[in-house]
Amino acid sequence: MELLLHSIAAALIARKETLATAESCTGGLLGTALTRLPGSSAWYLGGIVAYSNELKTGLLGIAPEVLAAHGAVSSATAKAMAEGARKKCRADYAVAVTGIAGPDGGTPEKPVGLVFMALAGPGKTVGFEHRLTGTRPDIRAAAVDIALRHLRDALVV
Repeated sequence: MELLLHSIAAALIARKETLATAESCTGGLLGTALTRLPGSSAWYLGGIVAYSNELKTGLLGIAPEVLAAHGAVSSATAKAMAEGARKKCRADYAVAVTGIAGPDGGTPEKPVGLVFMALAGPGKTVGFEHRLTGTRPDIRAAAVDIALRHLRDALVV
């Protein structure tokens, strides 16, 4: 993970750009990973952990209609979370993660391990869907790793 974090940091520093996060199922683990690096305050502005729908609407500015139509665990919500974090934190980029880490809460339509991520940047927002397996800690750790990889892939071109 260290190499991955260093790649992200180097790209943001070289571009003089900043990053924010919005997290639900990872509960702050993504922000924790990013701040493992000394000097991360030069490019990581902070994050919003919005577990409840009330905080998703209140802190991230997600329209209640998005949550009503798609649910908290959806591509539309992940994209809105990333866009909200980018706007609220005034960052160049924002990464968002929402999903069902289990062991409860899954349904046939949205099973445990379903995780949506989004990356909002200048001019566009891209969403990702993943089906992860394992225990709750496994799913949360894998979600952080995958989100960091999506971010690195977008920054290091």
